[in-house]
Amino acid sequence: MAVTTIKSTYSLDVESVHILEELARRWGVSKSEVLRHAIRNAATTHGAGGAALGALDRLQASVHRRKLDVAHWEREITAERQAVQERLTHHDR
Repeated sequence: MAVTTIKSTYSLDVESVHILEELARRWGVSKSEVLRHAIRNAATTHGAGGAALGALDRLQASVHRRKLDVAHWEREITAERQAVQERLTHHDR
């Protein structure tokens, strides 16, 4: 699938350019990809609802992408919490 791109020119301070180049090197991607990632992340994190909503969106997307059985996870956590509560109750006697 072809992706439409638009060439643009922006002015960055020297420190931002160094950070951009370091991230591109560390991630093994182009500087343009680093900028795209930063823009998407900022839109998700600081968009409507702020950082908390962005974190929730990322968590839900991760659960969906990994096809996790949330009901099964909830049952496991509940059982684990009950087991801990029982150990604490028996320990206090």
